[in-house]
Amino acid sequence: MGIASHLQTHPQVVLLDGDYTIDDELTLLTVPDTEKHHSSANDALYTDKGKDDFSHEQNLMVLGSANVLIMGCGHAGAVNILEKAMAYKPQVCVGGYHLWNPLTKKTVPNDLLERITQELAKHDMRYYTCHCTRQKAYSYFAERLSNMNYLSCGETIDI
Repeated sequence: MGIASHLQTHPQVVLLDGDYTIDDELTLLTVPDTEKHHSSANDALYTDKGKDDFSHEQNLMVLGSANVLIMGCGHAGAVNILEKAMAYKPQVCVGGYHLWNPLTKKTVPNDLLERITQELAKHDMRYYTCHCTRQKAYSYFAERLSNMNYLSCGETIDI
C-alpha cells in the first residue's frame, strides 16, 4: 500500500505507525501478530516488497452505547483482530474473514473454520460477516454460532 507523494504532506492526511486514537469514540487498531489461525487465502497476496504482512491494515473500534469493531477484510485474521480489540470490549463485530481464495476459487479447509468457530464462540457478541468470507464459510459458522449473521452490500443493521 502507498500514498501518492503529493498527498503525504497534505494537512488532512495523517500517516500512522500502529494504533491511533482519533477521539473518545473512534480508535484505529493495527494487528502485528497475524499467525493465529492463519488463512491460506492470504498466501497469494503480495506487496512490492514481497508477501504482504498486513501491517498497513487498520481496524476501527467505535465506542458508544454498543462498542463495535469494524475489521474490513480481516486479512490479519478475525481471531487476531478480536484478541487485539478485546481491550475495548466489543459487543458487535462487522467484517469479512478472508476465508475464500480468489485465485484457487476455494474456501479454506474445515479444520481452520472449526478452530475459528471455537475462538468466536468464546465471546458474547453479535458477528456480521460479509464479502470475502463467502457463503461456504459463513454457512459453516452460522450452523455452529447462533450469533453469526451475513451482511450484504446495501443492508443496514441496528446497533
